[in-house]
Amino acid sequence: MTTNTRSATLKITGMHCSGCASKISAALLKLDGIESADVSPQQGEAAIFGNPIPDDDALRSAIASAGDYTLTSVERAEPAAAAPEPSIHQHQAMAEQQPKESLYPLFLIVGFIAGVTLLVAANTGDWSTEPLMRHFMAGFFIVFSFFKLLDPPGFVSAYRGYDLVARKVAAWGWAYPFVELTLGVAYLLAWVPVVTNAVTLILMLIGAAGVLKALLDKRAIRCACLGTALNLPMTKVTLVEDLTMAAMAAGMLAMLLV
Repeated sequence: MTTNTRSATLKITGMHCSGCASKISAALLKLDGIESADVSPQQGEAAIFGNPIPDDDALRSAIASAGDYTLTSVERAEPAAAAPEPSIHQHQAMAEQQPKESLYPLFLIVGFIAGVTLLVAANTGDWSTEPLMRHFMAGFFIVFSFFKLLDPPGFVSAYRGYDLVARKVAAWGWAYPFVELTLGVAYLLAWVPVVTNAVTLILMLIGAAGVLKALLDKRAIRCACLGTALNLPMTKVTLVEDLTMAAMAAGMLAMLLV
């Protein structure tokens, strides 16, 4: 989090589940100035970060527009550099933002995709680099798009917390899972490989830039790579994931163009 970023804790009534949290988070992120919103239906709170933090009336209207929810109070905090000790509410918000789960599910899924890729190679007898990378990338995009589409509103809310394009164009967050699915099918069918790899390279580099900015700002936010079904923290692993896919796409482009 940068020194200019401000935070506030909102008390909200009417929330019951993660669906409520997704709706409220999406509504808050539409407000000018808000960079991220972490909503907890269990605590009946939302921790928001940005500069400037909208006034109470704007916050109240945004929350009401998401459904039958009511903002009961707003506790604003000073910028991080000016506050020697975090408040109790800030401690609670920070604890909620840092997922207790490990990155094990992510490693397991990637391991399964790699395993299937090797089984395909063993079955076909083709161990050359191009089909190995192509099949891995096909599985990666298809599986990851599946998890995103389990909860599209939740994914969009989390994705807009750090992606550079989605934060400015909300429609991109809704389209992204389908773009990933299309890329997965294109890799599987070896469809127009130059275009497929060029698009992948651009998307992965843009994604890596957003992740890098979030990490440099030291913002404890959720990684949206597997949607909201798995509560994964944003770490350097996410950055390595994006850069690895970008490197693979660049490598395949080089092989195709040489």
